[in-house]
Amino acid sequence: MPIAHYAYTALDCPNPWRLAHFYSQITDWRVQPFEEGETEETCEWLELHDLTGRTMMGFQKIDNYKAPTWPSGDVPQQVHMDFHARDLDITEKKLLAIGAHKASHQVRPHRFRVYLDPIGHPFCIVQSDGD
Repeated sequence: MPIAHYAYTALDCPNPWRLAHFYSQITDWRVQPFEEGETEETCEWLELHDLTGRTMMGFQKIDNYKAPTWPSGDVPQQVHMDFHARDLDITEKKLLAIGAHKASHQVRPHRFRVYLDPIGHPFCIVQSDGD
């Protein structure tokens, strides 16, 4: 029997609302509504929910956030996520249009590509025939 069950990944960021909306555009998951009286400026935590209402990602406000300097530098990547897509070229165009940046370091761009979200978290789009 497991000690615990994995729930979801939470990312540190300076603005949970902006980063949640970025990943919402990639996944089509819904951004949790603000609690009463909460605004983009006062929000400390937001989640993305799938169609069933299950939390899939979390975003926590960090005042002194430092973007990773991956693949080298003083700030390691800390964590990265993989997303699957059928067509890497079409997906890349859509990612760049919503604010992602293609990382200069690419290992196997024919099979997976590395991008940075608007605040520097690296993530990969992996070629998939089934998703």
